Amino acid sequence: MADSWKILAEVSKSVATAALVAHEDATDWPAEWIVTGMEVADHLPDDWTVEVYLDHQPTSADVKRVAGLFAGKPPAFTIERLPDSDWVTESQRGVDPIRAGRFHVRTREHEADPTMVDFVIPASQAFGTGQHKTTAGCLAMLDTMKSQGVVVRNLADIGTGTGLLAMAGMHLWPGATTTASDIDAVCGGVVRENCELNGIKIGAGPAALTMVIADGMNDELLQARAPYDLLIANILAGPLVELASDFAASVSPGGSLLLAGLLETQEARVRRAYRARGFRLARRLVRGDWSILWLRRSRVR
Repeated sequence: MADSWKILAEVSKSVATAALVAHEDATDWPAEWIVTGMEVADHLPDDWTVEVYLDHQPTSADVKRVAGLFAGKPPAFTIERLPDSDWVTESQRGVDPIRAGRFHVRTREHEADPTMVDFVIPASQAFGTGQHKTTAGCLAMLDTMKSQGVVVRNLADIGTGTGLLAMAGMHLWPGATTTASDIDAVCGGVVRENCELNGIKIGAGPAALTMVIADGMNDELLQARAPYDLLIANILAGPLVELASDFAASVSPGGSLLLAGLLETQEARVRRAYRARGFRLARRLVRGDWSILWLRRSRVR
């Protein structure tokens, strides 16, 4: 069996995301080198590792090529020789398909499930530990909303990342006007790629996804399209609290908020912020240490 090696960097989520997108865009990247990124732990959602798996001991030129994925000064790298194993399988740990409600989310390396609604997300955008759980919880909650008769004509996904939750919403409510946004400019290309992979139309009208780069609700289009029947925000507890007033102003009377990215220990703080603005809990899910909240706004404003 050939040697298996790993080059590892510990970085922030934003740095990891940028490096993963740089890998996707690299036309000369060796096909046999596998790149993954994931959270260090559930309770550390901003601490990530980027790992590059190779079938030989890395040379200085190899390390330099990996460093080229990182803008500015590259991070410190750790080089490890792996025990004899299937290093391709090892590199894909933590990126098993998500099954939630009617949805099946997988990387290209996994087979489609014809009995479910299938979405493909490239391995380099793979879900980390907490991401996997919050994403699965959000998909399950969206499925519950649909089964409970929620009608959505106008949908926003704030902090969309890969665009997955927006695409899931478009499947459940195919006539909805859908707007996805993220503060990170690299997500624009990521979402376009994933829409193409999954047959989702990019555009401005119903049954098409519009992508914008914005900090929270600070965007003319996002504000012009409000109020929303459903606003999704799978981000972090701190921003969820900070954005409570902006989100409240952007959801229609009787409309829904789907909030995630918060630990169960942070749930009370988030719920207080939205209760003060007229939202009540419709349903909650817990996945591991993570809470997923469906909140509904009072019909009286």
